[in-house]
Amino acid sequence: MEKHSALFTPIQIGSIELKHRIVLPALSRLRANWPSSVPSDLMLEYYSQRATKGGLLITEATAVAQNARGSKGMPGLYSDEQVVGWKRITDTVHAKGGYMFAQIYHGGRTSHISIIGEPPLAPSVVPSYLEDPTVGVAAENGIAQPSPHRALETEEILGIVEQFQAAAVNAKRAGFDGVEIMSDNGQLLDQFLQDSSNLRTDRYGGSIENRTRLLREVTKAVVIALGADQVGVRLSPSGTFKGMSDSNPRALFRSAVEQLNEFNLAYLHVIEPRVRGIDTIGETDDPVAAQELSKIFNGPLIAAGGFKPDTAEVAVTNGSADLIAFGRYFISNPDLPKRIELGLPLSPYDRSTFYAFDAHGYTDYPTHPDGR
Repeated sequence: MEKHSALFTPIQIGSIELKHRIVLPALSRLRANWPSSVPSDLMLEYYSQRATKGGLLITEATAVAQNARGSKGMPGLYSDEQVVGWKRITDTVHAKGGYMFAQIYHGGRTSHISIIGEPPLAPSVVPSYLEDPTVGVAAENGIAQPSPHRALETEEILGIVEQFQAAAVNAKRAGFDGVEIMSDNGQLLDQFLQDSSNLRTDRYGGSIENRTRLLREVTKAVVIALGADQVGVRLSPSGTFKGMSDSNPRALFRSAVEQLNEFNLAYLHVIEPRVRGIDTIGETDDPVAAQELSKIFNGPLIAAGGFKPDTAEVAVTNGSADLIAFGRYFISNPDLPKRIELGLPLSPYDRSTFYAFDAHGYTDYPTHPDGR
């Protein structure tokens, strides 16, 4: 038996059958045309390099509205020009036999007024968030602390749901095979979930049932637009990225996943708490989130965060996860599935180029010469 044979067994994800279980997750790289947020030629080359027959690519966080953008260089799915730009990319991925989901998101409080032209939106105003030195966004003139945010009025929240639904429709127009709803890493939906950022007293705050309400409403709207077999959701249980925390994360995320079961989604995508943004903070930790939530979720589970080929193989073999998303190593190894399949060494990544605006550290990583 081959060393990583479990990673190269087929699996059904919604309406598509994948030939292997190595997934490119959402990785914001800030290379979209600015200020239009239209996907660039560099992005076309980047995703094309990483497309494989029967493999799944998930786009970087893609804004559902102009005021949903969190950083300069982020793409969108709210204009006809953006749809056309993405269609070039999905056509190229499909020509290589690959599949592609769009991750649709709203940045919420993680933004800057120079990017969106107004104060960022949030479930609640939490001034201490702005004082967190680890929180920064790519603003118009470089990395900056997020701008002061304002709390959404209850009657405004329906508009957020409608933006997600419209972006899902645009994703279909752009040729995507489905969408992933981003409810992780301190973005707007995650801000509603966790009680350090959600201090509301209306029907969207307080109890776990209320704090998960917006996620349920967005998921329902997107499922209505596309069908459940073309919709996934991404969560970061116990994640602390972007100043996030919750008083009872285990109860919160178990409940959220139980509620998502009602929709018969294509998949659930989970970020392990051993990873904080691009940093691994628990190198030797087991994939605890995947191990626990795979027992609750009724469909395929993608695990992300700190995996290497051998630990990915173990996670799939023992049933902790059905697919594994590799972030940093998919950046530096455009031929990652082939390298894992053949047991070839992996190229190191350069963190300093992760969030930049040119080809360096983006499309200039070579494939392995021994790949075949």
